[in-house]
Amino acid sequence: MSKQFDVIVIGGGPGGYIAAIRAAQLGFNTACIDEWKNGKGGPALGGTCTNIGCIPSKALLQSSEHYEHAGHHFADHGIQLSNLGIDVAKMLGRKDTVVKQNNDGILYLFKKNKVTFFHGRGSFVKATDEGYEIKVAGASDETLTGRHVVVATGSNPRALPGAAFDEENILSNDGALRTPAVPKTLGLIGSGVIGLEMGSVWRRLGAEVTVLEALPTFLGAVDEQIAKEAHKAFTKQGLKIELGVKVGDVKSGNGGVSVAYTSAKGEAKTLQVDKLIVSIGRVPNTIGLDAEAVGLKLDERGAIVVDDDCKTNLPNVWAVGDVVRGPMLAHKAEEEGVAVAERIAGQHGHVDFNTVPWVIYTSPEIAWVGQTEQQLKAAGRAYKAGTFPFMANGRARALGDTTGMVKCIADAKTDEILGVHIVGPFASELISEAVVAMSFKASAEDIARICHAHPSLSEATKEAALAVDKRTLNF
Repeated sequence: MSKQFDVIVIGGGPGGYIAAIRAAQLGFNTACIDEWKNGKGGPALGGTCTNIGCIPSKALLQSSEHYEHAGHHFADHGIQLSNLGIDVAKMLGRKDTVVKQNNDGILYLFKKNKVTFFHGRGSFVKATDEGYEIKVAGASDETLTGRHVVVATGSNPRALPGAAFDEENILSNDGALRTPAVPKTLGLIGSGVIGLEMGSVWRRLGAEVTVLEALPTFLGAVDEQIAKEAHKAFTKQGLKIELGVKVGDVKSGNGGVSVAYTSAKGEAKTLQVDKLIVSIGRVPNTIGLDAEAVGLKLDERGAIVVDDDCKTNLPNVWAVGDVVRGPMLAHKAEEEGVAVAERIAGQHGHVDFNTVPWVIYTSPEIAWVGQTEQQLKAAGRAYKAGTFPFMANGRARALGDTTGMVKCIADAKTDEILGVHIVGPFASELISEAVVAMSFKASAEDIARICHAHPSLSEATKEAALAVDKRTLNF
């Protein structure tokens, strides 16, 4: 006898668990299925983000940043240290603790909101008069029936052809987060978010890091002016970045990893490293979903095909997050999860992709929302831009971190903010003001006229807005 639910969510990552909680809040009898396991075989809710992505990477970034500050910057504050060392095992242990706290927090939220949780792999069996039959393959198999099904199965790291992840020498984000010792040499293929963040962690701890990027430009999705500033900062820190390369054979053995590649100048080269992180994107995860059992449509990438409202080709089947079109961002998945739950309830859930912020948690941090200058130029849209450097910001000077700038771009005629781009300290926090402003169609003048606390990093946002009209006050 199958268990009946109004809503079944397959996947307990940011999109899935949030969709389940919101559906339950709206009065639906809701179940969530997730197969992640912790070291003891128990449930580990939160998906890639919580287990081997956003949360553990930020924990290691924080630990490694403390170490770098202690070794290179504390002296500037009059703080003297001797015999500085790093206990990698303890650092990884702290990371694991942070992850578990988040895992347990989601289980608590399920209990609080009366979401029924099933630990195992969820897959379609067939369509029925009551909705869809879903199999849960776990410690004990279950059969559920749901009137609505929300698929939130996330994504997997894309492997380099001919160089499968072994998580010992050739690493995905998973292996990069649990390397037991600081490698002397570390290679990165791809200068994407995951690669740069993980590269930053191990560089701070003493690794010699080389980045091989196939594209001729660094951080091509980022505003060009911001990307150049970031490239300059990373190079100064010691990251070796080679652009426009063509990667050939990758060989892994006891001596580490050997990468044959051709440089942008056409020179044949070999990179020999102890560890190699491959960060060339992610692919939608529909493995084991048995989409074909019910005729769920996938595209050529393996992503579930959805419309603007996250509806699939099947009635009452929805999909959100990394497994559908759009940016593979945890917060985008969350917003879609909430919107789908509200649409099921007959409400008008909404996600504005134009105001989804992007963040790279390196040092300096990089964050942006809206369009870049190059996008506006390509579209032929008239705009005006203003920048303000953190070196002219009092709080940044007091922090001892004056790298970078805030850039504000506005429509040339209406002054509506079209994009805000930040490279510098706490960019991940500062970008929220821009998201709010753009969500309410604010102008650059609106931000320029708002009183910002002094001294604060947010004053740089105000000054960048003033710079759009060429009237900065502090630079």
